[in-house]
Amino acid sequence: MSTHEQIKGEMKQAMLDKNQVKLGVIRGLLAAFTNELVSLKRKPDEFLDDEETLKVIRRESKKRKDSIEQFKAANRADLVEPEEAELAYIETYLPAMMDKEEIKKVVAAKIAELNVTDKSQIGKLLGAVMKELSGKADGGDVKAIAEELLT
Repeated sequence: MSTHEQIKGEMKQAMLDKNQVKLGVIRGLLAAFTNELVSLKRKPDEFLDDEETLKVIRRESKKRKDSIEQFKAANRADLVEPEEAELAYIETYLPAMMDKEEIKKVVAAKIAELNVTDKSQIGKLLGAVMKELSGKADGGDVKAIAEELLT
């Protein structure tokens, strides 16, 4: 069973549990999946494969993180809490991300491999690292660690 099918199946359980936050998240994800299918010129009743599904879920997760950041900057705690609750449910569908120590090892190895000596070559380094760690590490973390190691 694909992740898309699994999420679609969980909607009924969320309705039975009367869990409005989870139900809202699932409905939002299913709408995003349908939009992705349409943008890929496929029928809306088809299912995305797991890689496409994870891409959409990551996009939705990033939207929530950006919203949380914006609401915190505007001192809107009343809006931060619902977004964090939704983000918690969305992240249950994502694979575990690498911790910063593991990322640091990969970045250090790539610095040696590509012979990167200063920050002017950080774009080349980040491209190579993100290609290797695609989906396993947050780009912001990778960039911060690369900058730290190149100073």
